[in-house]
Amino acid sequence: MNYSKMLAMIQQALNKDTDVQMDFCLTSQTARRVELWSRMFADRAPWLGKEIKSAGIPAAVAGELSRLITLELQSKITGSPRADYLQAQYAKQILSCLRIYTELGCAKGGLIIKPYISSRGLETQFVQADAFFPVSFDSSGRITQCVFLDMYRKRQKRYYRLETHSLDAGRVCIANRVFMSTNDYSLGTEISVGEVERWSGLEEEAVFEGVDKLPFGYFKVPLANAEDNDSPLGVSVYSRAVDRIRIADKRYSQLDWEYDAKEAAVHIANSLLRRNPETQKYEYPSGKERLYREFEYNVGAQDKPLLEAYSPEIREQSYINGFNSQLRLVEFACNLAYGTLSDPNNVDKTAEEIRASKQRSYAFVSDCQTALQRALEDAVTAMDFYCSVYHLAPEGEYEISFVWDDSIIVDADKERQSDRQDVSMGLMQAWEYRMKWYGETEAQAKEMVIAEE
Repeated sequence: MNYSKMLAMIQQALNKDTDVQMDFCLTSQTARRVELWSRMFADRAPWLGKEIKSAGIPAAVAGELSRLITLELQSKITGSPRADYLQAQYAKQILSCLRIYTELGCAKGGLIIKPYISSRGLETQFVQADAFFPVSFDSSGRITQCVFLDMYRKRQKRYYRLETHSLDAGRVCIANRVFMSTNDYSLGTEISVGEVERWSGLEEEAVFEGVDKLPFGYFKVPLANAEDNDSPLGVSVYSRAVDRIRIADKRYSQLDWEYDAKEAAVHIANSLLRRNPETQKYEYPSGKERLYREFEYNVGAQDKPLLEAYSPEIREQSYINGFNSQLRLVEFACNLAYGTLSDPNNVDKTAEEIRASKQRSYAFVSDCQTALQRALEDAVTAMDFYCSVYHLAPEGEYEISFVWDDSIIVDADKERQSDRQDVSMGLMQAWEYRMKWYGETEAQAKEMVIAEE
């Protein structure tokens, strides 16, 4: 079921028989865009078909940006036995698969990292942008009310569970409502949570006091919504390149067709072929079916020879140049450095343009890292919250640290050589160099410098 249709069904179900109408900040326009980004990522864009094939650009863009964002990320929780417990869950359930889900978040515009309690203890769920429905945000951009959808089918029946998280004046309410339907046009009839075996262990409502944010982390791509300026939701990393990607797919298909159309062949009169009496089709020489193309031969002054080689000149370079130029436009719109998708050996861009594109890419990746760090911090806060509520680990303080790699813009070898020159010129102290490159404290670095002297 598509996302925009599900949004309408959820709104109808939640606002039925109630005086307080739930007004979603997620508009149908934005929901349709989320659908489009999801279809593009899965190579099911609406323009694809028999004539136009996918060049796989959306997945390549999201995958590359996810790689750059999480490249050599180091994050750790320390400070107490509670911190040790959180670190074990954090490393196993979040960090181990963060790059994959960051890619999905980049593609669809957002991602929620939602810890929860199960019979196995503390677990974490990654909810993609087309599976949650934000209702409201606060002034800082944090979600204050949100609906999560869980569904499954059993024979001819469809079961939907709507898990609503609401924050109001330091009070968090988590409610579960279950619906059963026999069609795809509505959520159907509401039933109790206990009537569905797989959800029978859930409470219909739980309320927690003294909480200042909902127990999950929300990562959203730090780009403005160009089509819905008032939307607080994130947008896909390729949201501004949709039309450029469509044209790139067309250019790619034209290039692919050029090779097929100009494939060497032999035109042969059908009178030279044997007709199979069972299939009533002409048979080509065994294993050469792809090489021969039949035509009718009629006696006359303008007739072609019975055999004619077909091997026209391929114009692939013109198509390659057109495709490459379109990829450059996609790179610019997606904040990627030139040469990420396009041919890096193409030198039609100046050195200044290439340098500026790398800086633009670094700035965007840095913004995404900041947004992801905020989501991870909120997710860890939620994990700590559940640890306290369900007494999973002793009470204690914790600190979470992050180290984000910046090698996409900084050449470490060149920077290190530059620092060595600064030391030799007296512009940088040797102990400062050791602190920076050897990870020593100031006291350790000074001690080592004295020992070396």
